[in-house]
Amino acid sequence: MKTVRFVLALLALSLIAPWQSAKAADVICYNCPPEWADWASMLKAIKADLNYDIPHDNKNSGQALAQILAEKNNPVGDIGYFGVTFGMKAKAQDALEPYKPAKWDQVPAGLKDADGNWTTIHSGTLGLFVNKDALGGKPVPACWKDLLKPDYKGMVGYLDPSSAAVGYVGAVAINLALGGSEANFDPAINFFKDLRKNDPIVPKQTSYARVVSGEMPILFDYDFNAYRAKYSEKGNFEFVIPCEGTVVFPYVVGLVKGAPHKDKAKKVLDYLLSDKGQAIWTNAYLRPARPIDLPEAVKKKFLPDSEYARAKNVDWGQMENMQKGFVDRYLAEVR
Repeated sequence: MKTVRFVLALLALSLIAPWQSAKAADVICYNCPPEWADWASMLKAIKADLNYDIPHDNKNSGQALAQILAEKNNPVGDIGYFGVTFGMKAKAQDALEPYKPAKWDQVPAGLKDADGNWTTIHSGTLGLFVNKDALGGKPVPACWKDLLKPDYKGMVGYLDPSSAAVGYVGAVAINLALGGSEANFDPAINFFKDLRKNDPIVPKQTSYARVVSGEMPILFDYDFNAYRAKYSEKGNFEFVIPCEGTVVFPYVVGLVKGAPHKDKAKKVLDYLLSDKGQAIWTNAYLRPARPIDLPEAVKKKFLPDSEYARAKNVDWGQMENMQKGFVDRYLAEVR
C-alpha cells in the first residue's frame, strides 16, 4: 500500500511541477534552448537588465508550434521562437498575435511579417563550409559550379534535401543562384544530376563533425557552423558565399495569442531587437536582423558585408509550397 501511495505522490508531483515552473517564471519562451544561438547568454542578460526569469526550453520549432496549438484554449507560453517557415505556419494557424517590437521598422521588409505576427531576430546564410586542410592542396572553391570540377570528386557533401531542412535550403540557394525561380527548379535538379558524377556524400543528419574531422572537406551549410569551426576547432576552416549567390534563412519570434504574461513578453521582444540583444547573437556567429554597429573585433569574425551582399532574402512561404514538388523530382531524377 505504501508503494502505491508513493507512486501516486510522484505522479502528482510530476503533473504539478511544470505548472509550478510556469507560474514561477516571468515569461515562457518555447524553443529557447541554452545550447543554441547562445540563448543561455541572452536569458542571463534579460534577467540582469529586465529582472525577468525565463526558463530554458529545449523544444525545436515544430514541437514549439505543436505545444502552442495544444494550449490554444488556455495559453501557457508567451513567446515562440522558430525557423521562419514555422513562424509562417504559426501565423496561418492563428497561434500568434501582431506585435511590432521597438526598432521593428529597421528590420528589412523580407525578414518580418507585415502585420507583426513574426519578426526575424537573427539569420544564417547558406554557403560552403570548407576544411582547407582536407582539400589535399586544391584551391578553396569560390562558386557553386566549381564543385562540379573533377578536382573535387568525393569531397563535396550536402544534407539530403528530401529529409533535412538545411538540405532543402541548399537546393533553393543553388536554384536561385543558377537562374531558377520558385516555379522552376530545373537549375537545381540539373546541378544535383551533374554533381552525382563527382560522387557527393549525402548524409541525412547534421555533419559538422565530419567536416571538422576532414572526412567531408566541403559541406553545404550555414555560416554560423563554419565560423564556429574556424574559431573553436583545431584546423583551417573557411566559409564561402558562392560567387553566383545564395540565400538567407531567418529565425523569428512571435507573441503567442492570448499570452498570459503579454506585457512582459512584449518587453522581452523589444530587448531581443535592441542593440545589446542583437549583439549577443554574434556570440554564436548568427547575423543580427537589424543593421547595428558591432565592435571591430566582432565584425572581423564574419565575411565582409560586400560578400553578404550576394545573400538574398526570399519568400520562404512560397518556397515551402514548392518543396514537395522539388523533393518528388529530386527522388525521381537525382537519387
